[in-house]
Amino acid sequence: MTRPAIDPPEPPGLAKGAPTVARVFREFLRLGLTSFGGPVAHIGYFRDRFVKRLGWLDEADFADLVALCQFLPGPASSQVGMAIGLEKAGLAGALAAFIGFTLPSALLMALIAYGLGSNGGLIDAGVLSGLAIVAVAVVAEAVRGMALSLATGRLLGGVALAATALALLVPGSFAQIAILLGGGLAGYGFSRPVTRVVELAPGVTMSRRNGIAALGLFAVLLVSLPILAATTHSQTAVLASGLYRTGALVFGGGHVVLPLLKDSVVTTGLVPEPVFVAGYGAAQAMPGPLFSLSAYLGVAAGVPTPWLGGALAVVAIFAPALLLVVGVLPFWRQLRRVEAVRRALSGVNAAVVGLLAAALYDPVFVTAIHGPRDLAFAVLCYALLVFVRLPAWLVVLLAAGAGWILGG
Repeated sequence: MTRPAIDPPEPPGLAKGAPTVARVFREFLRLGLTSFGGPVAHIGYFRDRFVKRLGWLDEADFADLVALCQFLPGPASSQVGMAIGLEKAGLAGALAAFIGFTLPSALLMALIAYGLGSNGGLIDAGVLSGLAIVAVAVVAEAVRGMALSLATGRLLGGVALAATALALLVPGSFAQIAILLGGGLAGYGFSRPVTRVVELAPGVTMSRRNGIAALGLFAVLLVSLPILAATTHSQTAVLASGLYRTGALVFGGGHVVLPLLKDSVVTTGLVPEPVFVAGYGAAQAMPGPLFSLSAYLGVAAGVPTPWLGGALAVVAIFAPALLLVVGVLPFWRQLRRVEAVRRALSGVNAAVVGLLAAALYDPVFVTAIHGPRDLAFAVLCYALLVFVRLPAWLVVLLAAGAGWILGG
């Protein structure tokens, strides 16, 4: 007798409808509380929830959004979440996705900066190990599922394998963009015509005019905030300018943001370097986006007040990501209907699978697996996720508990 799934997919009628803003917020809050492992693992959690279990997107739509956000500067996984929220519930949905996914880790980081264990030792090392290991299982399942759908055939399979090899040999966010461009050229030049028509998400009313306005505001803030900081010498303006510039100029998100963050708050004298390093250590234990470290830095800077500084820092670093998603998605939604673009996207999506496979090895596998016991633990988590069909959040909790027991 087949064991029923604890968290089965939604009924087809609900999956095809437009979820409410409150529903979007609840789903992303759930992910914000349980999505450990960094941006690559977040993509796996998003796929498990929105593609496999809720049916809000199919594999190709999801891969399209992942590819788009890889091309944009900012925190890639958070931008994927914002794009899903925007596609399903408009601008309010994008804001709900951002707040739900970011709020838990931002609050925790702000509390840490306010004095609750700023040495980063709030979470047991065994629990951290378990959370890192379960991320291996989540990303491995995402790679397998996306490969079966998006890297089929000799051409697309070859693109995925080539992308994996190149990403491992030439790491870095700009190399990833070049790999995606190469995949797009291969898909455009050699793939078969794509007949699939991408339907607009129901209930979405974002126009290209609003998109242009969002892109214009992005550019105005990028130029005006440094001028404001230089002319007023206000520490608040320096904090907002530095973090906005960080969110606007970093590609890929995750740990690559650290040099720009350090330049924004340590070099400018807002945060001492030991405090910065302690916050980075604490951020490794948090679910959700690493950009939530900004809440810690804003509270630590204390301008204009600790809590207002934390809120300002979070808004400043994530605002470019939201403006870019709102600005680009209306045009992207139209472009991906064009036959030539669809052919190119078939290659880009295969390259996304390759990039995810490379990230499965480094940083996910090499960070989490240090011996046979860790590997066996990861295989067990994978079995619970794929064959027993436990929801990802429950597997995360079980892995954290097992890591605490084994660590003890």
